Amino acid sequence: MSQSNEPGNLVTFLERSVAKYADRPLFGTKNSQGEYEWITYAQVGRRVDNLRAGLAGLGVGKDDTVGMIANNRTEWAIGAFATYGLGGRWVPMYESELLHVWKYIITDSSIKILFVANPAIYEQVKDFVNEIPTLEKIFLIDGTGVNRMAMLEADGEKNPVPPIKPRPNDIAALIYTSGTTGDPKGVLLSHGNFSSNSHAGRKMYPELTANEAVSLSVLPWAHSYGQTAELYTMIYLGGSMGFIEGVKTIAGDMAKVKPTWLIAVPRIFNKIYDGLWSKMNETGGLPRKLFVMGVESAKKRRELAAKGKSDFITNLKFKIADRIVFQKIRSGLGGRLMGSMTGSAMMNPEIAQFFFDVGIPLYDCYGMSETSPAITMNSSLDYKLGTVGKPIEKVRVVIDKSLGDKNLGDGEIVVYGPNVMKGYHNKPEQTREVITEDGGMRTGDRGRLDEDGFLHITGRIKEQFKLENGKFVFPSALEEDICLVPYVENAMIYGDGRAYNVCLVVPDFLALGKYAKKNNLPSDPEKLLEMEDIKELIGGEIVKFLQGKYGGYEIPKKFIYLAEGFSLENGTLTQTMKVKRRVVLERYQGEIDAKYKK
Repeated sequence: MSQSNEPGNLVTFLERSVAKYADRPLFGTKNSQGEYEWITYAQVGRRVDNLRAGLAGLGVGKDDTVGMIANNRTEWAIGAFATYGLGGRWVPMYESELLHVWKYIITDSSIKILFVANPAIYEQVKDFVNEIPTLEKIFLIDGTGVNRMAMLEADGEKNPVPPIKPRPNDIAALIYTSGTTGDPKGVLLSHGNFSSNSHAGRKMYPELTANEAVSLSVLPWAHSYGQTAELYTMIYLGGSMGFIEGVKTIAGDMAKVKPTWLIAVPRIFNKIYDGLWSKMNETGGLPRKLFVMGVESAKKRRELAAKGKSDFITNLKFKIADRIVFQKIRSGLGGRLMGSMTGSAMMNPEIAQFFFDVGIPLYDCYGMSETSPAITMNSSLDYKLGTVGKPIEKVRVVIDKSLGDKNLGDGEIVVYGPNVMKGYHNKPEQTREVITEDGGMRTGDRGRLDEDGFLHITGRIKEQFKLENGKFVFPSALEEDICLVPYVENAMIYGDGRAYNVCLVVPDFLALGKYAKKNNLPSDPEKLLEMEDIKELIGGEIVKFLQGKYGGYEIPKKFIYLAEGFSLENGTLTQTMKVKRRVVLERYQGEIDAKYKK
């Protein structure tokens, strides 16, 4: 497809698909009866037209900022595309965010009109109109009242306003990165940033056509990953998106929406994998034997295939397990899932291989908010497990080895291409720190390119630390693996300048509760964590799991067990579920220091 046929703005993205796929379902929302109701491309297009006119009537124009505090929903997309059609800037915020962060973002981005999901949020922010100079009006999406989004749409329907077509360099959105350290930064992303990234990603997955593109919307569109990979790309394809009701309903929602594709993070599949093994171990008997037979025969088939060989008995065992066990796993995920793009962290290769064997390939990708977000991708066209794929179309990756390890042959990953942000809003110094003189983006991540052009992530420069013995530790990889231990929900490694690593552990109290019940132990989390046997059980499982994968100096020597988990509510997690190290350190520094005195 020639570049001239690829729209460079998001307004044309939607207009093209409304014209081409008018009657096709676009968004699905679960109703009070638990069934999905769908709205078509044509219906969405009309609502966007109406809201655009309503916003124009309030004086919203080029470079004005419109914000929304809401989870993924039909109105989120309507608000975004209505804003784009006026040349405005869209600022999405999470519902599960701290009040002071909302206020910071609304103030920093100079939001003029704000939409909020429900009355509970409205009650928290209603006084912002008097406290933030640029904020003129707040509109409610759900609920009753004078200022409602539906009324603004009704006003706009009476006075239509045609859309403008933004230029590729015009700013489309500010994506505020919550970050693991410091204040949020507003990433300025243009229409060209988003559209070029979406076009490049789409071409990596030719199996996704309008008829085959159905997703269950799990990841927040307030992050560029969910926006580009799902919202914009699915719209361009003419696909459909069903919204999850909540994290706890994902399994049931999968069965109803029957997605063909998921935009996900490794933790989703890690949980499924852990759940499958836990269920098999609890059930035992023939089901477990068949499950294990399937896993082992799949592994043997791969090993034989690598040597150009095949074995009848091995193939038969796999076929039986696939029909009886793996088919049930696929059915449990809706029955139509062709695969998933996973980002935010590296998939454990063993777990990724398991899902490939089941018939649901997981493709590791790599990116960041500042690159719209995609930099590299594995895909059905070309993939290598254990890597994050090759650079996408029009994107170039350079490894700055001045910040690397000579033995590993790695360095800082620097990115060039139409995906690179325009800068950080109101932060010129921080922009200069990451944007090179020749237009590259310094990612802060370490990596290397192999002989086939695949990128391997080796660590994060800002998060790495050096032990007392001079050896470097990259905590995120350790933490991801520790979270695969059945009794662990979350973990953080610390050891900067110390003799050894200490691990803060948030136990999985669901798994621990089952163990406690089986062994007649108290079910109260705090009482369980007072028991030395329980602490030794969790710590022992962690050490055993890490041995052979990491050097002895990397494996934590002591553990701190936390009854309160890391969460958005207590400010210890970012919206993408990454641990805010600075916050956790401030909160538990006393306990950490005590571990080095004993």
